[in-house]
Formats: sequence, structure tokens, C-alpha cells
Amino acid sequence: MDVRIEERDEAGNLMATYAGSSEKGGSGGRWDVIESTGRIATIVFADRLGTSLEPECKMYRLAADVFNDAAMLLDCLSPALPRGPRVLLLSSSSMLRALCGVAAGSSKASLSAHFAKWGNLGELNAKDSSQETVISLLGMLAGSVVVSYVSSPISTWTCLVLLLSIHLAMNRAAVRAVTMHSLNRQRANLVTSTLIDQDRIMTPQEVSMQERIFEWDGVLRWRSSSPFAAARIGLSLRELLASLAPAHERTGSIRDTEARLTRLIRLYGQEEFLVWYDAPERLGHITLKEGAAAESQLKAWVLVLWTAHRHHAAGADATGAVFETSLEVHRRTLQELSSRWSDYSSRLRSAGWDLDIASLETRPGSRVRLPARTGSSRQ
Repeated sequence: MDVRIEERDEAGNLMATYAGSSEKGGSGGRWDVIESTGRIATIVFADRLGTSLEPECKMYRLAADVFNDAAMLLDCLSPALPRGPRVLLLSSSSMLRALCGVAAGSSKASLSAHFAKWGNLGELNAKDSSQETVISLLGMLAGSVVVSYVSSPISTWTCLVLLLSIHLAMNRAAVRAVTMHSLNRQRANLVTSTLIDQDRIMTPQEVSMQERIFEWDGVLRWRSSSPFAAARIGLSLRELLASLAPAHERTGSIRDTEARLTRLIRLYGQEEFLVWYDAPERLGHITLKEGAAAESQLKAWVLVLWTAHRHHAAGADATGAVFETSLEVHRRTLQELSSRWSDYSSRLRSAGWDLDIASLETRPGSRVRLPARTGSSRQ
């Protein structure tokens, strides 16, 4: 008979697992595979999505609960399967718990920092741990009562699904109640498009009630419309150039025969970024210069959002705007935004938005250094 012992801390977090078997030969090898899967998943997940955990802390906090509850369901299903598929199922469960651990830990740290208004982060974490301990004790007491009334498989699964559904619903309500004061991609879309369209500043409280918890990465929305384009920020100069000039089919080299990049650099000579919206692809590209401040990153995102909206409203996404026409739209939008930005910035800050927090990059980005005189560039 397989034996699995889990050691948990006072808050219910898994600290260690000991696996073995009372039968000759044991099952330690199978549990090693299961545990290794979870540890590898932790490394990969932290590496690939580590940058996005803080800007999207609300999404990942709820996603952690989804991962944990899904892992619990897989664990409950595993006894019904033979040995081979059971190992695969439990490996998937271990992977989901690893994802839960990374997402929950990182998002909890970001939310704790958000709630520590007076720098009392240590006190907040101590009280939070105590609350988790009390809740765990109450859960154990309630569980001991419920178990005495649940005996059949149907009643067991009914209680499990019902309790998991309540758990997710309560956590969704708790996450939605959190009011963030930083502008990530989704909040920047909602706030700035409303500001441009209606000349009205949405408060953090208004946005928290309208923003989606789960949102596609990098999509552009004008107010609450459907996504009409996407954008990427923190691109290298080569990625920006690839959107301006076609690459050679065989070698992959890029020849900017019309000096499009040079003209773009001149256009944004006074800015801390380069922006280009590829209308046929419906994709915006943002390259940040070295030392670009958080407010400049927000300005670049607003610029690509407004430029994309103008292309979309004019039907250029479908017809494919030529470079000269598109460049003129970029120039006109930049001039209008720059003339309003000082007023926009002060009004956003007065409404409670923190423009000094960079929350737009969800992947590791790069910066470019552009010499002031020559106009050439180096990565």
C-alpha cells in the first residue's frame, strides 16, 4: 500500500512530502517523478511569468486559487485510475500546486505592500498569518462535523464541488474589492481612453468595479469595447525595425532602404520611447530608451492606444495604411497628446493614480541607447 505523508506549517502551506510503500519495492520512484514535476514547473513558471506577477497581481491571486482547487480535484480522481495514468494525473496535480505556490506567493507580496499604507508590512504579514491559522482551525472543526454526515461517493463529490465553488466565488469577490492605484495595461486602456473621449478622470474605485480580473495580455480596448488591436512594450530595436521593413526570406536580414527607422527616431527625438503601430497586423510596438521613467512608459502606451484607435476608426486596419499615411497619424497623435500630457498627468495624480509605478511590462524588456547627434543607435 502506498503511503504519502505531507508536512504543513501552521497556515496550511505544504512544507515537505514523504512518500513510500508498505509493499516490497516501494513507490518512492513514482513520488520522486511527481515531486520533480512540481519543482521544475516552479522554476519554469517563475522564469517565464515572473515579470507579470506584480502588474497583474489581482489576476494571479485568483488564478492561484483556481490552480489549487483544480489540483485538489485531480487528487480526488487519482484513486480511480490504474498506476500509470495515476502517476500522470498526480504529476499534473503537483504542477498545478507549484503554479499556485509561485502565483500566490508573489501576488500576496504585492497585495501586502499595497495594503501596508504606513510601512507596517511586518505587522500586516504577522496578522495575516494569524488569521490564516484561525481560519484553518475553524475549517478543521467544520470538516470534522461535515465528515460525519457524508458517506456516499455522490454526497462526497457534491460537497466537494459545492465547497470549491463557494471558495472560488468568495475569492473572486475579495479580489474584485481590491482597489489598485497603479496603471497596468488594462487599467491604462480604460482610464486614458475615457479621459481622451469624455475628458473625465475615472477614479481607482470606479476602475476596480469595471476591470476584468482575467484579461488577454497586451490587448487594446477603447473604453469597454471589444479588443481591436494589441501592443507590446519593451521591445528591442531589431524587433521594432522588423515591423518597419520586411526581412529577407532566406537570411532574415532587414534592409531599411527608405530610412524609416531614422525618421521614426527623429519624430520621437524629445521622448523617452519609440512607438510604431503596424496597422495591417493590428500590433503596436513600443521601444523604450535607456532611463525611460514610469510616466514616459505610460505616455507611450497611451500614444499607441490612441494611434491604434484612429487607425481602426478610419478603417486602416482592414485596408492597410501606407507608411507615409501612418507616420502622419503618429505625428499628429503625438503632438496632440504632448500638448495635453501635463494636464492629463496632474489630473490623474489628483484622482489618486500613482504614475511613478511602472506596471506596463509583463515580460523582461530591453532598453536602447540613442546618441543625440548622429541619430544612429546601439542596443
